[in-house]
Amino acid sequence: MMNEFDRFKTPFEERYSSKEMLYLFSPNKKFTTWRKLWIALAESEKELGLNITQEQINEMKSHIEDIDFEYAKEMEKKFRHDVMAHVHTFGKVCPSAMPIIHLGATSAFVGDNTDIIVMKEALELVRSKLVAVLENLKTFALKYKDLPALGFTHFQPAQLTTVGKRAALWMQDFMLDLENLVFEHSNIRFRGVKGTTGTQASFLHLFNNDHEKVRQLDKLVSSKMGFEKVFGVSGQTYTRKQDSRIIAVLAGFAESAHKFATDIRLLANLKEVEEPFEKNQIGSSAMAYKRNPMRSERVCALSRFIIAASSNTYYTHSVQWFERTLDDSANRRLSISETFLAADAVLELLLNITSGLVVYEKVIAKRISEELPFMATENIIMESVQHGADRQEMHEQIRIHSMEAGKRIKQDGLDNDLLKRVIADDKIPLNEKDIERILNPKEFIGRAPEQTVEFIENEIDPLISRYKTNKNFEGIVNV
Repeated sequence: MMNEFDRFKTPFEERYSSKEMLYLFSPNKKFTTWRKLWIALAESEKELGLNITQEQINEMKSHIEDIDFEYAKEMEKKFRHDVMAHVHTFGKVCPSAMPIIHLGATSAFVGDNTDIIVMKEALELVRSKLVAVLENLKTFALKYKDLPALGFTHFQPAQLTTVGKRAALWMQDFMLDLENLVFEHSNIRFRGVKGTTGTQASFLHLFNNDHEKVRQLDKLVSSKMGFEKVFGVSGQTYTRKQDSRIIAVLAGFAESAHKFATDIRLLANLKEVEEPFEKNQIGSSAMAYKRNPMRSERVCALSRFIIAASSNTYYTHSVQWFERTLDDSANRRLSISETFLAADAVLELLLNITSGLVVYEKVIAKRISEELPFMATENIIMESVQHGADRQEMHEQIRIHSMEAGKRIKQDGLDNDLLKRVIADDKIPLNEKDIERILNPKEFIGRAPEQTVEFIENEIDPLISRYKTNKNFEGIVNV
């Protein structure tokens, strides 16, 4: 007899994803939505004159949540058809409505429209969590907007930036992802009521060739399910291009998340910034001192999964034959649900990381002091000229001292003594106080603090204000 530990369980359920996102892709959400669609169809058909009673509709409404999943399994085994299995399961508790359930519809009516509803709601949950991540990063960026830090190009020391300005770069990526998400969410189209090959022939028959009533039926059902935009034409299924557009939003977000988490991993190696590390957390089973950036590593792992999984939707759309082929079904059950679940898992991690980033200011200052003398050589030359020295002579003197200091660091493993050499050189007309003034790190960060504040006020704050929700995400999903 198998027990729960003898069967595979998806890590999304066991370890990674939130209860809200898991619910959206649950059987209960799926099949209650099917029933809501059947009710919307019956109501609309009644409003347009078909012989459907209010009692039948009321009976259906009273049994939306009353799903006998075991009976549905029996019916599916019998019919080898999931939609008909659930028609009969619904009809079992709604005997008077049984004759009109799914009237004129094809399987894609409930299957496709439910997928669209779920993806729309899932995008809303992603949007809410992404806004919360931006809010966390905003707080962090403003706190450290003035803190100089060594900048890197090619992961080699470059001119200074600030810790807050670097966070603004992360925010900007996530902001662009949010803008893409908002655009795609606002342009999601409902399949609506289209019939077996999209011609609406069955509904035209039901309404005695009244084209206007068929048009109204499509609009009524779509409106009842919360959609203004509806596909004007479809095959049996809506175009799978809509799937690839939506999942591309998640892949784009995953790019940004991977980049952010990679930066945190590199900063952790430099001992400048770390993700939260709990009191009893173990970094290594062998090396007791280790503080591994495991949350950021998991963000990278899941982000790669999302980016790779997104290609499924492109392939699926590209191989749909004419009005439909069923080789999309099994693939979509995995690619759509798991990509959303992975994105949700990444967001949960990002919320944790961004709410507790640890900054080691003294380490950052030490690294600046090691590298800034080289970066300040041009400033030293210019200041020397202001004191009456010859520019070309100063350049040569500084070049010689820089080469010697570099050799001392790289070949001898010693500290950077460039400034001591400059101060001791009688040919260079600068004293220790002159050098200290020149070497003030805040003189090398340009407009980084102002850029950070302006960016937040002009671009981040309006987005947060528009889309912010309860950070516990209560009410976003009816769990």
